[in-house]
Amino acid sequence: MKPLKTNIQKLSLLGSVSLGTGVMIGAGIFVLMGQIAELVGDLFPIAFVVGAVIVGFSSYSYVKFSNAYPSSGGVAKFLTKAYQPGTLAGSFSLLMYVSMVVAESLVAGTFGAYALRLFPQEYAGYASVLGVILIVVAYIINISGNKIIERTATFTAIIKVVGIAVMAISGLVISGLPTITGSYSPATTQSFPEGFGFVAALALSILAYKGFTTITNQGGDIKNPHKNVGRSIIISIVVCTVIYVVLALSVAGGLSIEEIIVAKDYALAAAAKPLFGELGSTLTILLAIVATVSGVIASVYSASRMLGMLSDMKQVPNLNRIKKLKNPSLILTVSLAILLTILFDLTRIASIGAIFYLIMDIAIHWGLFKHLKYKVKFNPVIPIIALVMDIVVLAAFIYLKFLTDPFVLIVAAIGIALIFLSQFLFMKSHTDKDGNMNMGMEMSEDEMTKM
Repeated sequence: MKPLKTNIQKLSLLGSVSLGTGVMIGAGIFVLMGQIAELVGDLFPIAFVVGAVIVGFSSYSYVKFSNAYPSSGGVAKFLTKAYQPGTLAGSFSLLMYVSMVVAESLVAGTFGAYALRLFPQEYAGYASVLGVILIVVAYIINISGNKIIERTATFTAIIKVVGIAVMAISGLVISGLPTITGSYSPATTQSFPEGFGFVAALALSILAYKGFTTITNQGGDIKNPHKNVGRSIIISIVVCTVIYVVLALSVAGGLSIEEIIVAKDYALAAAAKPLFGELGSTLTILLAIVATVSGVIASVYSASRMLGMLSDMKQVPNLNRIKKLKNPSLILTVSLAILLTILFDLTRIASIGAIFYLIMDIAIHWGLFKHLKYKVKFNPVIPIIALVMDIVVLAAFIYLKFLTDPFVLIVAAIGIALIFLSQFLFMKSHTDKDGNMNMGMEMSEDEMTKM
């Protein structure tokens, strides 16, 4: 079969890091901070630290996979190597793809929430409309080629990293280090054991870092992928951890927990106002716009690349048959993101994304530990630690949502069931009488990397 035709220009290490941090910073800072504070109170800066530790253990599996099997399919390729072609690999890959599109929708919604702060109150209901417009703009940029994407991502990443760093440091200088008491007790978790809400909230802090997984999808597009994919993952996580923690401390010093919760969809803009005045709030909004724009561009790029690889690997129907559409994987990705942006609010989008991502993450660690111990060199203790932490956090988060917002679990369960059922039926459609699946895996590693 013929691989998807893509631009042969290669991303540099800087471009790869820019795309990775673009996905993470786009939503992690600007909207999840308020949602986490709603669950843990003034402990939310610590939640970002603990989330970074968990993600640090998780990233080990992805780095090992990336070093061994660099490919534009990223996680899809890793799962196929671990579980072999079939329903499991395809379903977990689709879970990852959908979680990426959910993240894309989350960032687009965040863009709308912040951008509306520049308009009169009567326009408050148009956040999703602005989010849809941003996704369409991201689509236009993504059909322009890798160089345009890299330059856009690099330029906006520099602006937001520098801008956020200056804002965070300035905020800390003005407000000083906050006093963390840990005394906050949200009404929704009063009946839970002490610390339960904190553990559940880690699902959202982990989601704030999940953008690093999109870097694995750049294996076919980055220079020297066997080394640079892993380096890009590590650098992106370190950069985002520093930014998240410093900024969280700055916000905690500028606003009370009650104020952060009230303004949870635009917490940074609210925190900037008492520290820097009206001009500071406006500049923060503009910074959020830049950050979310780059985040959506990077998310659209990575998610569409993954769907294209799933099509090439015959884990989804062959998208190349859709002759009337140019880059159908890109069109399908933005269409799904637009639908999610319209249907769900930011809190529910984040919750669904966290559940999907953690399930897929557990599958990655188990696949490496159980099925590739003789094919990939790694320390087996690390993926097991990551696996246990993921399970604990996911269980706590699901129970929390069961008590506070069961609709999220219903939507997530329906989505997971549809993914596994569709994969089962699709795999049967190209299984021969001897039980063998023609998955297009006859391509060499070099060919897969060039895709």
